Amino acid sequence: MWDASKCDFCGDCFAQCRYVDFDREKAVDEIKRLAAGKEAEILKQCITCVACNDYCPTGADPSNLVFKMQEKTGIAPVDRNPVVRDELAAGLEGRGDPSQIIPGEPDKPVLSFDSFDFTNFPEGTLESRLFQGMSVVRGPEYMSLVGLVHLGAESFVEKYAARVIGKLAELGKDIVYIHNEGYVLAHVKARELGIAVPFRYMHLFEYLIDYLRKNQKDIAKLGKKVSVQVNCATRWIPQQDAWLDQIFEFVGVERPPRQYDRVNALCCSLPILNTNRTLAVEMQEKNVRDALDCGAQAMITICPLCDAIMRRPTSRLGLPKLFITDLCRIALGELSWPH
Repeated sequence: MWDASKCDFCGDCFAQCRYVDFDREKAVDEIKRLAAGKEAEILKQCITCVACNDYCPTGADPSNLVFKMQEKTGIAPVDRNPVVRDELAAGLEGRGDPSQIIPGEPDKPVLSFDSFDFTNFPEGTLESRLFQGMSVVRGPEYMSLVGLVHLGAESFVEKYAARVIGKLAELGKDIVYIHNEGYVLAHVKARELGIAVPFRYMHLFEYLIDYLRKNQKDIAKLGKKVSVQVNCATRWIPQQDAWLDQIFEFVGVERPPRQYDRVNALCCSLPILNTNRTLAVEMQEKNVRDALDCGAQAMITICPLCDAIMRRPTSRLGLPKLFITDLCRIALGELSWPH
């Protein structure tokens, strides 16, 4: 959440942004304008990738200020559509499509798919030994909310966070979030908003680390080099790279250094695909070619939307794409390495 008291107006947030061309003076002026509640050029150019949070040295959360001002001024990276916003609200309030709950063993946690369809994840995910016996839940009332900043709907987090947390609490179990935006809602946004989370929860990566550690005897080290397509919510979870590196160590893959990784990672381009297709395609091309140049034999995705968006550019340039769970399934012998 934006904290004006932490901002020293150094301009790093926008001066380092990969999607605008602001010098230091311009960047400082932009953040000052936003802090004063005024319109600024960045509002139209921001692609909502949240990277400015990583560039901010004081933890002031400039992305939150940008998103709030985009919504307040009616400027968003995609067209604001009242019908879409109404449909989202209806789903969150229990007036939309029904949620799905698949009961599992009583002593195992719930795997939350947020509002994603099961088909948004690789075929066989639910049947994998990774999640055997777990209860599963999905539906609009379990939406992670934080990704709605891409639609100019930042206020939905404050409005519905307590309701989503409450719906998960009704399940009476520990929660494992298969998508990291759900984890961000519970671990970051709920704390910022003073919302109590009355259940234990875990990021998918924490769960995978624990599972792989307990089943090391079943793992065949892969001996591959892989790149990573991070998703925007990564910027809210500083420890995620360390978790991912642990998973890679367990399954025996190397994450070679490359230009567009970790703090310098590029967005998949989904938020601007329909509004600035030229820039979106350019970003994808740079991203995949950079991965190939570093010797990567696959690109690992950790978000179902990133996975879908990166399907075309990785296929066109000949780089296999793997969702993180499928990488683990290959190491466990459930799947073969893609060719």
